[in-house]
Amino acid sequence: MLGGCSARSDPEPPAMGEPSTSSKSPSPSGSASSSPPENSLPQTTPWTAAAGEVSPQVKLRAVRLLETVAAWSTAGAGVADARQKLRERGYDPDLVEPLAELIGTGTAAAAQVVTAQYGGILATSASVITVLNQWVVGTNGKVVAGGTTVDVRLAYKQPNWVVTDVFPADMPRPAARLSSSARRVLNNPRITLPFAATADVRSGQIHDSVLGAMNALSADFEVDVSVLKSGHPINVFGTTRQSNHTDGRAVDVWAIDKKPVIDQSQQSRVARFMRAAAATGTWQVGGPINLDGDGTAFFADNTHQDHIHMGFTT
Repeated sequence: MLGGCSARSDPEPPAMGEPSTSSKSPSPSGSASSSPPENSLPQTTPWTAAAGEVSPQVKLRAVRLLETVAAWSTAGAGVADARQKLRERGYDPDLVEPLAELIGTGTAAAAQVVTAQYGGILATSASVITVLNQWVVGTNGKVVAGGTTVDVRLAYKQPNWVVTDVFPADMPRPAARLSSSARRVLNNPRITLPFAATADVRSGQIHDSVLGAMNALSADFEVDVSVLKSGHPINVFGTTRQSNHTDGRAVDVWAIDKKPVIDQSQQSRVARFMRAAAATGTWQVGGPINLDGDGTAFFADNTHQDHIHMGFTT
């Protein structure tokens, strides 16, 4: 069984020689206003696992860590307080260090998990790719909106799942010039990109095959992207094979027409999207439904119950 997002392990793929309007906050399972008043934090809600989630306790353990670190009141700001909160909730306090940018120097902050999807789920290890929006009250009293994507790694250590590592997105610098496909994606109101994915497109590191497919699909669907490159595991989880995401040749979609892929009442919509995705030139489409049995165009596994993966080789 495949552990990570990119493609099924058999067959191998062919050999490969500031936020825009599209990065508006989508409607997560715990919704929050994406445009709070200038000097107040938005109301947020804890992320909740949807019906049909594979091992929801794994995602909850990953998400609660980030919700704990990325939000604080005036009485609980700073690294020392974040470490103490993690310790009280049974996490390794040293996990604060790679998340230091989420803590910052603001006097208060609110955080909202937009979506949490698997980068891989195996019997004793997992990757939870978590998209997070954050609003920080600066020392001048003004609220600054931001966000990131974090690859949270977990291991099963009987009787519980334990967070072992966190890898925040290393967001790239913007490119001097962008392709027309990239510009179209950034200005497409039917494509919603989180902060890290927006940075990826602006960097010029996402292949035009991916961008073209996103634009084409948006003609018939509203497309909510979870991850492109930044924040995704470098290798297909559980293997030594590099993921198509690492080369900027893949996209994961977590909601279609504002309906989460994990919502099992949306199977007809999901199947239509997967078929449309395959028609854009992907080498393989992964999702919650295997549309061709033993064929090679589609695959389904536990990792892809909560998103649709589209990978490209050219």
